Amino acid sequence: MSLNADRSYKMKLRDVENAFKYRRIPYPKRSVELIALLAISCTFFLFMHTNKLNSRLKEMEVKLQPSEFSALGLTGNHISGHDAGKHDDINTLHGTYQYLKSTGQLKHLTAAQLNNTPRAQVETVLFNRVTKTGSEKMMELLKILAKRNNFEARRDAKALHEVVRMDDVYAKNFVRTEVLNCSRANTYTKHVAFLDFDRLDEPWPIYINLVRDPIERLISWFYYVRAPWVYGELVEDFGDAVQMPSTEWLKKEFNRCMEEKDPECTFEQMTPRNFGDHRRQSEYFCGQVNEVCMPFNSHEAMQRAKKNVEEHYAVVGTWEDTNTTLSVLEGYIPRFFAGAKDEYYAMKKNLGDFNRNTFRPKLSDKSRALLTQNLTREIELYQFIRHRLFKQFIALQLDADPKLRE
Repeated sequence: MSLNADRSYKMKLRDVENAFKYRRIPYPKRSVELIALLAISCTFFLFMHTNKLNSRLKEMEVKLQPSEFSALGLTGNHISGHDAGKHDDINTLHGTYQYLKSTGQLKHLTAAQLNNTPRAQVETVLFNRVTKTGSEKMMELLKILAKRNNFEARRDAKALHEVVRMDDVYAKNFVRTEVLNCSRANTYTKHVAFLDFDRLDEPWPIYINLVRDPIERLISWFYYVRAPWVYGELVEDFGDAVQMPSTEWLKKEFNRCMEEKDPECTFEQMTPRNFGDHRRQSEYFCGQVNEVCMPFNSHEAMQRAKKNVEEHYAVVGTWEDTNTTLSVLEGYIPRFFAGAKDEYYAMKKNLGDFNRNTFRPKLSDKSRALLTQNLTREIELYQFIRHRLFKQFIALQLDADPKLRE
């Protein structure tokens, strides 16, 4: 074969090779669209099933950890909507357990370390109840437990205006004539800011209280004070002394109140102004020192409230963690709260909910975001108190079963 013929043959061979290598096979337009649609559908299908599988694995992880999760008594009614699926969050019972375990604190944690009840100097439980935290439910439970555990359940007299803040003279008289004026084991309940019994030179009672998610509590108060039955009861108790609000005020809606920057829904930082007592629950733990405790969302007020909770409260619970709260009350104050779980669920079955708002418009995402920004210290205090409650509960379980420390 000549050189030119050989070159011509190689060129033809290369042309054939390129034709196969870079061939274009025409597809109808509809076929291309169908293939693209199938690809998208498959991707979405895989995403959904992967997500579902991940959720199932989370559930299995819980079920397969009886020594760390189930053994702590964490059931569905402990997990709020905010906590669902966040088992490792430090603000959940399981998350607190994992944190204590990972930091080595679990090995040395005991209920005695977290029990302030033995420090009490009189056999009186002071429940200085925070508004809109479910205190009516606790008061009813105390009445039932009083019969079971042989103590007297007392409360303050009804009044048109609550005296939450007191000067030292008023406070000392109140403590002597009301709180400590009982010769047998008893509980006393009132909306009142924390009282320092050392400052009043009086013996310490056993302090308890309840808290609630600050945003939920604030919204609950806003609509509670506008409920028709609230004014019906006030008129029934106090007659013409009750000043009825305007229809416009009664119909006020919270989201709109926030949008229009109504003074009632404006949360200026560090301001001492107080529209009722719905803005802050830290006030009930900080105390009676106005310059420290009244500025809204104050860091100093929050720190003092934390200190008082840590040093002076036997238990601060929340109905958002019902079983945990009742277990801790039973474990740390058995003289008064023995049988609390049994009595609570029997009571709930017979009486239902207390002071529940049947109609409350949904909080908008914008309003919730603004409240979260404006209630930072209130939220931190709430999380601190729940974390302490979880530690108390875990300590009880560890004392009962030392194997959980491993």
